[in-house]
Amino acid sequence: MKNTSETSAQAPSTGLNISAKSFLAAIVILLALMITAYVLTFVIPGGEYARVEENGQELIVNGSYTPTEGGISLVKWLLSPFLVLGAAGNMTIIAVIVFLLVIGGIFHSLDKSGLMNYMLEKIGHRFRNSKYQMLALVSLFFMAMGAFVGSFEECVPMIPLAVALAISMGWDARIGMGMSLLAVGCGFASGVCNPFTVGVAQELVGLPMFSGMSLRLISFVLIYGLLMGFLVYHAKKLDKAAAFSSATTLATGSAVDNKVSVSSAASSADSTSSTQDSSVFKSNALLDKGLIVFASILGAGILMILCSAFVPFLQGILMPLIAVIFLAAGVSSCLVCGMKKKELGKNFIDGATSIFPAVLLILMASSIKYTLAEAKILDTILYYLTGLITELPSGVSILFVYLCTLVMNFFIPSGSAKAFLLMPLMAPLSDLCGFSRQLAVVAYAFGDGFSNLFYCTNPVLLIGLGLSGISYGKWVKWSLPFQLMVLAVTCAMLLVGAAVGY
Repeated sequence: MKNTSETSAQAPSTGLNISAKSFLAAIVILLALMITAYVLTFVIPGGEYARVEENGQELIVNGSYTPTEGGISLVKWLLSPFLVLGAAGNMTIIAVIVFLLVIGGIFHSLDKSGLMNYMLEKIGHRFRNSKYQMLALVSLFFMAMGAFVGSFEECVPMIPLAVALAISMGWDARIGMGMSLLAVGCGFASGVCNPFTVGVAQELVGLPMFSGMSLRLISFVLIYGLLMGFLVYHAKKLDKAAAFSSATTLATGSAVDNKVSVSSAASSADSTSSTQDSSVFKSNALLDKGLIVFASILGAGILMILCSAFVPFLQGILMPLIAVIFLAAGVSSCLVCGMKKKELGKNFIDGATSIFPAVLLILMASSIKYTLAEAKILDTILYYLTGLITELPSGVSILFVYLCTLVMNFFIPSGSAKAFLLMPLMAPLSDLCGFSRQLAVVAYAFGDGFSNLFYCTNPVLLIGLGLSGISYGKWVKWSLPFQLMVLAVTCAMLLVGAAVGY
């Protein structure tokens, strides 16, 4: 095992970094949307719905829309990304920004400590003789990271290791990508306790954080089963092809040479395995202790999140509580792994600094709703949208939320920014169209997450493909059947949810 400083020097930089190209593209799109929102204030007449407070939620009174005078000044529009911090609901925006800064700092520190890479290496070593169990376990680990922790970008440094594990088992880089980035993206989209999509969206629409977990847990199980079926199918195809190739080689009279080759390869593999064993497990005491500390604190935190469904007190403090849990787990495990306090502080600041582009995106996205609300045209837009959607068959209107999120995710990969952009519209729309806000949140999480693994505009996917040596075209061809199956399953789940009144 390399010591901490060596691991830190060689590990790729991570955190919640946004590539410059992706950031500029998102800035241009959001700026265009901000300008469009301002132009609409001159075109769309003002109007308001009456609202009532019920069970802690502000609900629209159906049929209460009345025209009113609207408009917003140019100065107020220009300052809207900053004025939004002083508007109603600003505490949610501030809490999300602080939370993102903490998460960015902690994951960057964990990356530099080598803890996550070490954990994957250990899993690969443990299951080297039972590769399908290893495939299931590694995929489950990544899916759980996405579903319960909200990880996505943070798993990029582990992709090369997952690819190496897959190749060492006789598979290819696509299986490595499938059990790492594809798995974490599926977990992220199922959103069981994902603070960046479900957590933020529920806060914005006035729901208890991580409430209504049943449908999201069912989606996690179904998507995991679908993912495993997809990966095992392709892994077995590769195993059969390898066995057929070996048999063909023997049949052509190259048995002796083949035996020599196999013996040489086996000897080389044994040598490599021995080298890996000695490098990974020779002196692992610090990282083993770090893993125990991190898993213990994070496990206790996840248990508290699950208990929040039954403890009302916890629901009101979940966002800061999760930030404190991550902070405690990350700081403790990094210190146990041997990272110096000064180094930890520097790594934390570097990781938190990498979040600033995401903060700007959130403020710009939030300013669009602020402009529409201040100009009193938000309710007018809802009025016309409701008239359009109510013409759709019963229950199908929920798919409109799914479609809107899928379209916006192509242009704005940031889940939190999209939540601030879409949920203020989708929440009252759900009230008026007869499906629950909980179901709207699930539709948003589905639309935000699964397409991350397909859209060419998502920088994390492109980075992962670059690290694994897979072209985007080959990835699309390979993963398209899985994406279509996921689309069918998630649409069916949303329709069932609408039918049963979830």
